[in-house]
Amino acid sequence: MSLNFDSLILQVESIHFESQKYASQQINFSLTMRNILIGYYLVEYEQNGSDRANYGKETIKSLAKNLKHLKGISKTQLYRFREFYLTYPEIFKAVTKKLESTQLALKGKFPTASGISIDASNDTLYIAPEELLNSLSFSHFIELINIKDSLKRKFYEVQTIKNNWAVRELGRAINTMLYERTGLSKNKQELLKNFSSNQQQKAEEILRNPYVLEFMGLEEKPSYTESDLENAIINHLQAFLTELGRGFCFEARQKRISFDNSHYRIDLVFYHRILKCHVLIDLKIGKFDHADAGQMNLYLNYYRKNEMTEGDFPPVGIILCASKNDALVEYTTTGLSNDIFVSKYMVELPSKEVLQAFIEKELKENNEMYEDDNQ
Repeated sequence: MSLNFDSLILQVESIHFESQKYASQQINFSLTMRNILIGYYLVEYEQNGSDRANYGKETIKSLAKNLKHLKGISKTQLYRFREFYLTYPEIFKAVTKKLESTQLALKGKFPTASGISIDASNDTLYIAPEELLNSLSFSHFIELINIKDSLKRKFYEVQTIKNNWAVRELGRAINTMLYERTGLSKNKQELLKNFSSNQQQKAEEILRNPYVLEFMGLEEKPSYTESDLENAIINHLQAFLTELGRGFCFEARQKRISFDNSHYRIDLVFYHRILKCHVLIDLKIGKFDHADAGQMNLYLNYYRKNEMTEGDFPPVGIILCASKNDALVEYTTTGLSNDIFVSKYMVELPSKEVLQAFIEKELKENNEMYEDDNQ
């Protein structure tokens, strides 16, 4: 076969993208398989576990505690896996059939999908479980299992597969009530045509999915920071607070917390051994906004519910807002009912003046560095 140079470029690009797509499909199948199998074993244990009476309603909590060494196996995720299995038992059957045919090797291509079948006489929908496995990632399923109406869920399954929607497009369809609007519309096809962006989900987007990275044991390198300046300040702030010698024990940086497909990251997390509580720090480039307080309150509520252990006091949040002309430190003590605790926090934590001086110093140094580089 004779190729010119332009054809060679196209062939290499085609091989690259098709290989990426195939790799992402294999990863997604493995992730979905793991999650639904875990869900099955949870339900099976709850129904037939020989020692289930010893744990009762604490089964998932106890299991999560004993599996802390496995990334992505949190209490929240275990509940989600259980719901996944209960919502999609047909996928569990397809997974077990696939495993039997491959003898747990997970080799070869995916089974040929029998596709979407629509009975026009009564509008019933059937999607082969193999097609669901081929076409949808676990992040898609997270959106779908929240839909309790089976017909409504099938509608979104069909539209997602038909239009190759990414997770964010599926989420947008659900949030804008596309199902309800389609039912009320006289020209249903036109409405669906206008909604669909027809943008295919790229393999690299799938491979950057936090759940996939977590499953593969890969480092999640955040690329969402507002600027290099913010990153530089966080670097120095981590060292600054540790060197204060006031009981700050560094715990995490860019700590990710997830609610279904919404992911948030806390810039710095410390445990304060004197206060016996977590200290959450969030840095914002720009002026303080009410949304910043709301977001910190979300973090505090999450830590209060999921990270506090016996003997811990409620967490406290510090919002550092920086801009060229001013700096603001905002302490968040929402939920602390006892003023004595609040006072104790204020004594042990760096004062607002100290933190503000730190921010201003960092801004000045980075600004001088920028000016030197551009002279």
